[in-house]
Amino acid sequence: MNKSFVKFVTDFGPLMVFFFYYYNSGKDLKVAIPPFIFATLIALLIVWILEKKIPMIPLLGGILITLFGGLTIYFDNPIFIYIKPTIINILFGLTLLFGKFFTEDPILKKMLGKSIQLTNEGWKILNSRWMYFFFSLALLNEIIWRTQSEEFWVNFKVWGILPITFIFTAFQITLINKYKVNE
Repeated sequence: MNKSFVKFVTDFGPLMVFFFYYYNSGKDLKVAIPPFIFATLIALLIVWILEKKIPMIPLLGGILITLFGGLTIYFDNPIFIYIKPTIINILFGLTLLFGKFFTEDPILKKMLGKSIQLTNEGWKILNSRWMYFFFSLALLNEIIWRTQSEEFWVNFKVWGILPITFIFTAFQITLINKYKVNE
């Protein structure tokens, strides 16, 4: 089976399961969250079976989906699932912020240094941009869930955050080209 297809299915399959159950249940989070958690755990299991490891970001996402989804169901309060993206983005931002105190190189260089070759200055700028981006996403999520309807937030979570992330990533190409180390 094509590795790219499997990655796509394990990354986006649980989200499609969530959407299916959310919209087919009359937009009920309590109905959509259990299959979402189950599909997320199945996706992590598939990744582990195929790769004998689970990358940190999907693992963290799976843990937080299970935790906050479970809290949402247990307490019958959607606030827990609403704040999950805020917490994930704050964790990512803090990791990039405080990573410099624990390692000589920016965290992004540790994560992406084998696939992208940049000067040290380039890595510092890219690391800072992503840090600010994650904090901005956290703030934006807080604004959306506190001021908009649940359905709007659900749609924003997928059809807003994903395109924003792709656009932000595309805007980093100029920086990458400017600070790229020629081999």
